Amino acid sequence: MRCLLLIIFFMLAMPQNAKAGPWLREKGTTFTSVSLTANYYLETASQTYLEYGLTEKMTLIANIGMARQHFLPESGYATFSLRRALSKPEAQSKWAYEFGVGVGWAGETRLPHVRTGISWGKGMTWGERSGWAVVEAEVVWDMTDQLHLAKLDGTVGMNFTDVTAGMLQIYTAHTALASTASIAPSLIFSPKNSKFRLQIGAEADVVQFDKTALKIGLWREF
Repeated sequence: MRCLLLIIFFMLAMPQNAKAGPWLREKGTTFTSVSLTANYYLETASQTYLEYGLTEKMTLIANIGMARQHFLPESGYATFSLRRALSKPEAQSKWAYEFGVGVGWAGETRLPHVRTGISWGKGMTWGERSGWAVVEAEVVWDMTDQLHLAKLDGTVGMNFTDVTAGMLQIYTAHTALASTASIAPSLIFSPKNSKFRLQIGAEADVVQFDKTALKIGLWREF
């Protein structure tokens, strides 16, 4: 039963977020996003994500998520991390590492964990259009039963106009007991004279397409 709860936490209670990859926040600035996903079976996941530029070389991150699945206990997690650059500020290809601690829960079970990650990102151009590409790898280490989750995610985005952009994300996750992969296309709307951005998209498991979920997210920088 405990192994089952660990899998529930790792594979179901970790919705994807609007992470910035290797880019650091400017000192004193903040980025927040709130998202909600729901599928045909009314299984839901929500997430609150925050980045704060503590210094020019360090960004603090808070990532809190909750999930509700049929016939399974409610689960979620809260992880607090820091990001530091590995590449020079003027480098075109950006590298950064992250380290964090947190706790997950599934029903009455509490699962403290440590998170380590590394990311690469680069601004791109296609003709007159600009965009970005990001690859992120991370390992979440369960401190109770020594189970770990390995993740490898990729993102490609393109700015279509001054107010619209498209993004395609691929998520993969693996433990000793289970693996999963999903794709997540979305559109991002950035109204003029507003600090808010609206994300509308979907997340589809590559095996269980019947559980494809709609996703709505709200981003803000200040």
